[in-house]
Amino acid sequence: MKEHVDGIVQWLQNQVKASGTKGLVVGVSGGLDSAVVAHLIKRAVPENSLGVLLPIYTSEENMGHAHDVIESCGINDITIDLTDTHKTMYSEIKNQLEESNSFIDANDQLSSANLRARLRMSALYALAANYNYLVVGTDNASEYYTGYFTKYGDGGVDILPIVEFTKKEIREMADYLGVPSDIVRKKPSADLWEGQTDEDEMGTTYDKIDDYLKGKEIPEKDKNIIESMHAKTAHKRDALPRYKRS
Repeated sequence: MKEHVDGIVQWLQNQVKASGTKGLVVGVSGGLDSAVVAHLIKRAVPENSLGVLLPIYTSEENMGHAHDVIESCGINDITIDLTDTHKTMYSEIKNQLEESNSFIDANDQLSSANLRARLRMSALYALAANYNYLVVGTDNASEYYTGYFTKYGDGGVDILPIVEFTKKEIREMADYLGVPSDIVRKKPSADLWEGQTDEDEMGTTYDKIDDYLKGKEIPEKDKNIIESMHAKTAHKRDALPRYKRS
């Protein structure tokens, strides 16, 4: 694990140098992946790394864990509460749709959740522009393969330092880096709505996805879910379609 961590840290330093930027910024949610990335960027650019807390109806537990991450790695931090911003923006969108009888109730929860992720992305890029930093992504291999991220939300980043590592490997990396154990062992959640967990939403587990990516046998039901998610989310990983004139 030391070899992996040292390699990522060196890679992060090279990315800063190659881009002509001064440092790195990451959104800290209180979850495992962002905790690991916060520790990594602090090691890479100790004086020019920033952890950003971006609560939107965020639970006290997750806010507490986010503060624990900041304290455990000693990274510079800032908190920008986007709850009112989201409330104002989504209420206006919803009102307009309802007035035109175009609102689809079944899509309400996901639309609202994706807006949260995209507001956070916008805030991170505003901060990155101010400091001349790169925005660092937190997707791991399991999330990236299944497309379990919001396009132009948590997927809207400059670099992806942990995308080659499974969820299990990220837990091992977190232990090595000194991420608080409560965060390492908690149920993964994007905190997109109250009570939301990643595995409930996906219909399979990270352990199954990790095993699938490692070429191990898993139940057919889980295999079908994973392959379906991968196929449906190809547009999130592929380059944007471009019309080519003749």
